[in-house]
Amino acid sequence: MNSNHKNFKIFVDFDRTITQKDVGENMFLTFGDPEKANEIIQLWLDKKITSTQTWDLLCKTVENFNLDEFNRFLDGMKIDESFHSFAGYCNKNNYELKILSDGLDYYIKNILKRENLLDIEHFTNKVTFDKNNNLICEFPYTDEECKLCANCKRNHIISNSSDDDYTVYVGDGWSDTCPAQYCDFIFAKKSLLKFCEQNRISYFPFENFNDITIRIDKLSKKKRLKKRHQAFLKRREAYMQG
Repeated sequence: MNSNHKNFKIFVDFDRTITQKDVGENMFLTFGDPEKANEIIQLWLDKKITSTQTWDLLCKTVENFNLDEFNRFLDGMKIDESFHSFAGYCNKNNYELKILSDGLDYYIKNILKRENLLDIEHFTNKVTFDKNNNLICEFPYTDEECKLCANCKRNHIISNSSDDDYTVYVGDGWSDTCPAQYCDFIFAKKSLLKFCEQNRISYFPFENFNDITIRIDKLSKKKRLKKRHQAFLKRREAYMQG
C-alpha cells in the first residue's frame, strides 16, 4: 500500500440506487392495497409520519402474504449491473463498502445472495412472517431521539468511520438526505440531488456506479484531498452528543 493511500469508507443506499426499482415500494404496490400504499408513502414524503410508522402501516395493507409469489417477484427486481464492478473496485483498493437501507432485510438479502454480493456488510430493517402470513416489521437500528428514519443511517456512518477516513455517500432518495450530510463526498441523483441543490451542498451527480468509480479514482490520486467542512462539523457535533 503506497504512502498516498486514502481510507475511503463508502456507504451506499439500496433501493433505486443499487436496484433499478424501489423494491420496498413495489412490494406493497403489488402485494398490498396499491391505493392505500400510495397514500401512506405520500404521508411519509410529506413528513407527516415517521419511517417506522410507514412500514407498520404498509405491512397492514397486506393480507395472506404468499412467500413463493414474493420470491418470484424478487426474481424480476434487477440491480444496476455496474455495481458488480464497483464492489470489485472497492475490494481491490481496500475501500470499506457498506449498504445502508431503510428497506427490509428479506428482499435485500435475497437479491444480494442472487447476485453473489451477500458478503457486503449491510444494515437494514427486518421483517418476519407470523403463522397467519402477516408481515411484522422490526427496527433494530432506529434512533430513539430522532425517530425520523427507521434505520438510522447517520449512526452507522458515525460508528463506522473516523477522522482519518474520507467518507462517501451514494443515494437517491429522501431517506438519504440526512446521512449524506455527514459525508465528505456525496454522489446523488433524483430526490437526494434536488435536496443537495436546494441546500447548497456539494455533490457529484451520477447515472451508474461506473461514474462513481471514475470519480473516486481521481480523488484517490490527489495529493491533498479536502474534506467537506460542514460534514466534519456535523460529525463532530454527533460525536459530542454521543
